[in-house]
Amino acid sequence: MGLLAATASRVDPDRLVAFAGRLAADAADELAAATGVTWRFYDEEPEPLADGDPRRPSEFLDEAALRMVEGPYDLVVVVTDAPLLARDRSRVAGLASPLSRVAVVSTHRLRVSGRDRPSRPLDAPAVRYNGAAVLLHQVGHLLGAAHDPDGGVMAPCEFDPERRSVPSFGDRAAGDLARTAARVPEEAVESRSVPGLVAFHVTSALRNPRKMLRALATSRAPLLPLFLPKLSTAAVAPTLILVFSAETWDVGLNLGNGTAALFAVVSVLAAAVYLVFSLNLNVPRERRGVVTEHVALLNVAILGILIAGTVGLFALVAGIMLVIAYVVFPPNLMTNWPSLEDPVVTAVDIVRTAGFIATVGVLSGALAGGLEDRTLLRHLALFRRRP
Repeated sequence: MGLLAATASRVDPDRLVAFAGRLAADAADELAAATGVTWRFYDEEPEPLADGDPRRPSEFLDEAALRMVEGPYDLVVVVTDAPLLARDRSRVAGLASPLSRVAVVSTHRLRVSGRDRPSRPLDAPAVRYNGAAVLLHQVGHLLGAAHDPDGGVMAPCEFDPERRSVPSFGDRAAGDLARTAARVPEEAVESRSVPGLVAFHVTSALRNPRKMLRALATSRAPLLPLFLPKLSTAAVAPTLILVFSAETWDVGLNLGNGTAALFAVVSVLAAAVYLVFSLNLNVPRERRGVVTEHVALLNVAILGILIAGTVGLFALVAGIMLVIAYVVFPPNLMTNWPSLEDPVVTAVDIVRTAGFIATVGVLSGALAGGLEDRTLLRHLALFRRRP
């Protein structure tokens, strides 16, 4: 496990590095007992932060992934003194991304005390042992353990000011960890050629279909356009003009169903691939000689999530076009279209035309809008919703 300290500019990096090492030392015995294997911890060179503003965990992902392949490591835990934001913008003590095997632990929530009370120092016993509990909890998530309502490390995170020892994993969580620990060391490949890298990514995804499906299911990827207004606006704006254009309806009404479907599929895939490579969403961002299997899975998941997101964008734009066609347009307007040879316009014709317009909108959104916040995409797609 690699330990990466991410320090705000006003904090002495050595103190946070020492604190991260102390947490790992406190957690080592319990982690070994639960997994049945011995863990080694390595302190990485600290990463300075520009300021102490609140951060999403995805903002540490690039650097953590880079350190992971340089190590190489099985897991990377980032320890930061900056406030850590969950999906609902609440400040939490830690969050994990099981697919990328990166967890982030924040000392901010550990040090905050009640009103009119000074912040707890890093060497306070409550900060130390609650920090070790948070680290174990997040590592448990990285290794596939779920929340345990019966208590122990995997109980929902709560700060206990009286904690003076490291909690233990429950029997159920320990059983899950013991089953997955043997599979933690995994295959790696030297990235000598692009075809070799592509083949390694594909075979890694095929060997781990459950991980990929779980990542897609928990990401709520089709809803991504709702969190990316710039992308959605760039897709919807031109379609509002196209839907009232006679030429658009001429094409849509005379287009074959197969051609329209193929155009939509190719456009959605092209938009997703364009977003991945134009914004350099792959990890690590810097080319390295070794790529581990979970890094390959992370890259495949990012592409899959973007494909699902562009499908969601397609559905959003097509839905708006259908509402305009059925609600805004006067009745029988299309039957009086000058270039229409057959005066009968069926529901299939309207759906096909709405899909054609939505396809153009998806391409426009990808090319003109892009992703205004790449860290938000990773935050929603890769990190757990709750600590």
